[in-house]
Amino acid sequence: MTLDRSFIAANHAERVRLQSLIRGLTDKQLAEPMPAGWTVAAVLGHLAFWDQRILALLSRCDTDGKHALPEQMRDIDVDWINDATKPMLLALPPRTAADLALAIAEAVDGKAASLSDEFLARNASAGTPINLDRAHHRRQHLEEIEHVLRQ
Repeated sequence: MTLDRSFIAANHAERVRLQSLIRGLTDKQLAEPMPAGWTVAAVLGHLAFWDQRILALLSRCDTDGKHALPEQMRDIDVDWINDATKPMLLALPPRTAADLALAIAEAVDGKAASLSDEFLARNASAGTPINLDRAHHRRQHLEEIEHVLRQ
């Protein structure tokens, strides 16, 4: 069985893009409003939260194969989670949210890249309950941020 590790390069590319964006933003730009009552910094905090979730899931399921993978969560509505975390993310100092997004992206990408073939196979056969492709989510929000900052 050939295991797909393309997520490693994709995650790296979007993490570099995230890093470049964050390093170029002023504190004023981090506080810029985004749609639905978010700010640039809060959206970066949102990215940090969802990357941290993957780190926590990997920690809980123990990648050595002794513990079960979490149940499939693909069809669960997560809007309530985003709404619940928004006030806390908005309360973070903007630079802290940005730094946190980058630090957690680096941590989750490193952990994901080091996973064994056995774990990747178990995750794939379970329907990929742990989404190791962090690039897609980052790309979506980085495009939104870049769009707002261009206006």
